[in-house]
Amino acid sequence: MSQFDVHRNVGQRRESIPFVVVAQSRLFDGYRRRVVIPLVRRSVLGRIVNPRLNPSFKIEGIAVVLHPLEIVSVATAQVGECVGSLAAEADAIVAALDELFTRAFG
Repeated sequence: MSQFDVHRNVGQRRESIPFVVVAQSRLFDGYRRRVVIPLVRRSVLGRIVNPRLNPSFKIEGIAVVLHPLEIVSVATAQVGECVGSLAAEADAIVAALDELFTRAFG
């Protein structure tokens, strides 16, 4: 599992969150968990107030939105099959995390 790989969500909310993207660095590959960010179906969200926090992507023809407020750590055994990569969109994902964790607004 590489950083920014997109995996199927095999959890209970897979209808509204069909995919997750791996956020953690490969530096931590020795751990049995992965920090992932949900990719929520665009159709289930209302208005996106902050596109920097919630960039949009298309995965397997499905419009999805990164939802870093629901970031989670899951066991590697609970991560579904890899269906692609958002490595080309790494700057947008890192910017979203930066927006979430910045100390600018204390």
